[in-house]
Amino acid sequence: MYGLIGRMRAIPGQRAALASILLEGTAAMPGCLTYVIAEDPADEDALWVTEVWDSAASHQGSLALPAVKDAIARGRPLIAGFDSRTETRPLGGHGLATA
Repeated sequence: MYGLIGRMRAIPGQRAALASILLEGTAAMPGCLTYVIAEDPADEDALWVTEVWDSAASHQGSLALPAVKDAIARGRPLIAGFDSRTETRPLGGHGLATA
C-alpha cells in the first residue's frame, strides 16, 4: 500500500469551498482505498488530506483522471500553500485490508 498525509492551507475564508471541491468525485478513483479530508481545528484555513492507495502507481494514475484534473483546476486558486506532505506505507487498520 501507499499513503500520503498532507496539510494544506486555503486562502482566508475559503476552507469550506476547497474542502467541497476535494470531496467531489472521490469514489471513482481506481486503487484508492481511503481518501479523507479533515478540517484542522487549530487553524481555520487548514485542511488535512489522508490518502491510502493500493500502490503509488494508482495514485499517480489518478492525477490523469478527468474528475481529478477538474478538481485540481478549480481548487488551485483557493490554495494558499502546503505546510506538510509525508509519504507513508500503510500496514492496515480499521477499514483497510491487511497488506
